[in-house]
Amino acid sequence: MLRRLALTAVASLAALSAAAPAATAVTPLVPLPPLPLLQGDWPGESDERTRLTITVSESGNPAANGTFELECDPAGGSHPEAQRACDLLDEAAESGDNPFVATDRNAMCTLQAGGPATARVQGTWQGEDVDARFSRANGCEISRWNKLVPVLPSAR
Repeated sequence: MLRRLALTAVASLAALSAAAPAATAVTPLVPLPPLPLLQGDWPGESDERTRLTITVSESGNPAANGTFELECDPAGGSHPEAQRACDLLDEAAESGDNPFVATDRNAMCTLQAGGPATARVQGTWQGEDVDARFSRANGCEISRWNKLVPVLPSAR
């Protein structure tokens, strides 16, 4: 974003100076230092880092409830197990699994209740937008949640 703004400013100045009347005295131009390149700013260049906001409620563990930020490469944010969570997401990417895909509506799921825990994960993973909801409403959803521990907390 910063690079685009800087490039727009430079292009605007160039257009203005080309349209300005010629001055009788030439003012020497002073070269500016190069602008730093920021990852993900060029068109077609994607930012493949992971940046997720995870909101958990009614997990059975008050310390696990709330909103946590998770960033990977390097691991960080307010997530209590950022490195382990990033490792799990890296493993999923390497195996070609998307842990954020919703359960198929036609799936046969056991009728068991895993508690009232819910979670929402939003942001980017592997350069793709994520907006996934999790619950423990039946066997399929419990399994889906458990596969994402420690990104999601282990629910009681």
